[in-house]
Amino acid sequence: MRMVLWGVAVTFGAVSLAAAQGNPVAIAVLPFEDRGSYGQDKEVFRALELGIPAVLASELKNHPGVRLADRARLGRALKSENLGADARVDATTAARVGGESGARYAVTGNFADFYGKFRIDARLVEVGSGRILKVVSNSDPNLQDRAELSRIIQDLAGKVLAAASLQQEGATSGVQARLVPTDALTQYSLGLLRESEGNKTKAGEHYQRALSAFPNYPDAREAMHRIR
Repeated sequence: MRMVLWGVAVTFGAVSLAAAQGNPVAIAVLPFEDRGSYGQDKEVFRALELGIPAVLASELKNHPGVRLADRARLGRALKSENLGADARVDATTAARVGGESGARYAVTGNFADFYGKFRIDARLVEVGSGRILKVVSNSDPNLQDRAELSRIIQDLAGKVLAAASLQQEGATSGVQARLVPTDALTQYSLGLLRESEGNKTKAGEHYQRALSAFPNYPDAREAMHRIR
């Protein structure tokens, strides 16, 4: 994974075992690793390292017990790790970054796209112990088509919430109609990549393309406001 891209805060979420008692705590959703994808331009896979966790976090925050982790603190925590290109983030590192950003849980993971067959694995890490609580994936063979990437990520969000002992009602029910076309999700991810490189002009072009493909795309609209 090109860890240099982690300077942009694409992160994000908050889930808690205590949320049921009205006391949610932050969870840091870290960039995901491309573990070997084929069938698209490599720039797209680099972009999805940022886009997949960003979309996952956006799904998680719809749960009433979820709040976003502090963007600035998480960005600083990631930068302080000085992780090199193609470095893998183990549970210990994820827990350290989560702790430095004030989170109780961290989510990290990886993905692979093999000519349109998409697989994502996400690990929920308890920050205090560094223990992996659960590994979840889109194991259903009927939910592995790149064209359904938005639905795949929604499914993973539900599984992460379940792993954190949160009931799912309300978690994704409000966004079921907001299935983002894969083209729009890809353009949003490319925008995050360009933003992470400091190129706001190119980032804006990709965010605008995402909005052209899917006008009702709040994440892309929020990103446009952020870079202005």
